[in-house]
Amino acid sequence: MRAAVFVEPGKIGLEEVPKPTIKKPTDAIIKIVQTCVCGSDLWWYRGLSSRKKKSLIGHEAIGVVTELGNEVKQVKVGDFVIVPFTHGCGYCANCLAGFDGNCLNQEAGPNGGYQGEYLRYYNANWGLVKIPGKPKDYSQEQLNSLLTLADVMATGYHAAYSAQVQPGDTVAVVGDGAVGLCGVISAKLRGAKRIIAMSRHEDRQRLAKEFGATDIVCERGEAGVAKVMTLTNGTGVDAALECVGTDLAIETASQVCRAGAIVGRVGLPQVTNLDTAKLFNNNVGLRGGIAAVTTHDRKILLDAVLTGKINPGKVFTKVFTLDQIQAAYEAMDKRLAIKSLVKVADC
Repeated sequence: MRAAVFVEPGKIGLEEVPKPTIKKPTDAIIKIVQTCVCGSDLWWYRGLSSRKKKSLIGHEAIGVVTELGNEVKQVKVGDFVIVPFTHGCGYCANCLAGFDGNCLNQEAGPNGGYQGEYLRYYNANWGLVKIPGKPKDYSQEQLNSLLTLADVMATGYHAAYSAQVQPGDTVAVVGDGAVGLCGVISAKLRGAKRIIAMSRHEDRQRLAKEFGATDIVCERGEAGVAKVMTLTNGTGVDAALECVGTDLAIETASQVCRAGAIVGRVGLPQVTNLDTAKLFNNNVGLRGGIAAVTTHDRKILLDAVLTGKINPGKVFTKVFTLDQIQAAYEAMDKRLAIKSLVKVADC
């Protein structure tokens, strides 16, 4: 089968690799229909973090179950499924608490292999999220939104969930990538009355407004904080969603909060010198981390997509085939796409 591999920073290859097989009774083999490139993939693509050469890559997909281990009962061969980047078992303490992104029964080593024709998915009995019907039953727009539920929409929602966004709140979203834009959707979904999107790019600003942002702040750093404080009459926001992971993003999110607010942090951490004294002095909370994808999808997000309440698939602004995987990464890297969609198999 064909699968994308990391060759070196700035270079992605497409190679023939062995088709995955069942290794454990809780495994499933998934035929990938659609996958995509994530902003977090750009860290190692740009050489900012390490990745083993020739390793399989990708961690977001939707597909069809083709084989099952004998302990998998909740899905069957032929089912159309969301394939989360998390592999929650459903029965450990963390999964039972609603944090399947921190499942205690995950396999060691880097996640990968979603940018290929087939994938071995472990902890399939609980981790996979069944979608009603078959891929052919859905429009391309719906398929795109379903794909976001494998990571980016669930991650944006995890930021709003972690920040405890409540109906009527004023919320700031720091970051205008796909996660930040899904954070805007999530804040609105949870009832926020005012959503301030911190964005410097016009195409992303337009989409943020379409998703529910009421205000746009294009300034960064101290100027950005000052602008948010002006918009909130010096009070600050009730919750902030940090969707980048850098020092500046964390500092900005914490400084725009009112006393007692919480920063929901989901940006892949690149923080080197976080001053927690500022959080303490302002009574600002900081929580969040790896998204509970299966939990959020089952409780709220899948239904919200199926009923048309949200349409996060609009974050995909360029479409590629698996043969064009290098171009898909380049489009993300050069900001030619908010998020690159990769079609793998016909529906």
